[in-house]
Amino acid sequence: MFLYMWVCVAILYIWWKVRDGLRINNITEKYILITGCDTGFGNHAAKAFDKQGFRVLATCLTDAGATGLREATSERLKTIRLDVTNADNVLSVAKWVKGEVGNKGLWGLINNAGIMGTLAPFDWMTIDDIRKPIEVNLIGLIHVTLVLLPFIKKAKGRIVNVSSVGGRVAASGGAYFSSKFGVEGFNDSLRRDMKAFGVKVSCIEPGLFKTPLSDPAKVIQQRTDIWKRLPVEIKKEYGDNYIQIDASKKQKLNQRILNSDLSLVVQCMEHALTSRHPRTRYSAGFDAAFLWIPLSYMPTFIQDFVILRNKVKIPTSGNTTHALRTDVDNTQFHLNNNTGP
Repeated sequence: MFLYMWVCVAILYIWWKVRDGLRINNITEKYILITGCDTGFGNHAAKAFDKQGFRVLATCLTDAGATGLREATSERLKTIRLDVTNADNVLSVAKWVKGEVGNKGLWGLINNAGIMGTLAPFDWMTIDDIRKPIEVNLIGLIHVTLVLLPFIKKAKGRIVNVSSVGGRVAASGGAYFSSKFGVEGFNDSLRRDMKAFGVKVSCIEPGLFKTPLSDPAKVIQQRTDIWKRLPVEIKKEYGDNYIQIDASKKQKLNQRILNSDLSLVVQCMEHALTSRHPRTRYSAGFDAAFLWIPLSYMPTFIQDFVILRNKVKIPTSGNTTHALRTDVDNTQFHLNNNTGP
């Protein structure tokens, strides 16, 4: 009985691997648009897909980012400035895309543009702190998708939304996680809506990667700026050493789980664009596979226990121990010497 069951499992696995490995043809005739190509995942993806022969339309937030990308790629790749929060800019990019793709349509859209925003307790924040990550990561992503959908439907193409493990488990305060949970919901609804049109929609959930988005020095600076404007009452509730102690704990965790190989995410994008049977979800990174994704399936009380173990106990004492001061000093050293790709 057990042998029969194992044989069935083996046959299903082989069938899945063969099916998963089937690829599309004629990628040199296919147009793909990638947002957020100045640095990080988008930049690496644009270069990789250009080498494969795709006709890459890369959007960048800055002229410097666009120039650097053009210098590192072939003449096939074209760039355009895009701020996903600027509605007029989004519409003008859609018109540009229509002129580029013509009757072929747009085979792939990779919604990669995003920001971290401020990661801090919610009672530190104003509505403006909350609004910006949601406007970029969620509203901007949706707007770009909506204006390009007619071209994607024409090609019966692919949409790849770059979410995060933060869309499965909210490990901290800040609107970043709220925006990524929103991306997950939009992705699922869109996937079901587009199935009838032959458009396949996938979601990528990267773990923590070493990119400018997750630069710890920037994260700490943002928290420090908010701390300076907080009322005295809230500062007393958290304690004078809260930011330093929290930075120390986060640094220790990051050293264990930080991924540096951005190609892991690009490989997910590549499979979603070129497989005949793309997956609905991809996870990338050691921490995603062995910590965050499994944790997302756990009961809430287990999630809370794991996450709160890494939280700072408040209020923090005004007199830190020698060991704590050493941790904070080490953290500051790492932050001052951290450079993103």
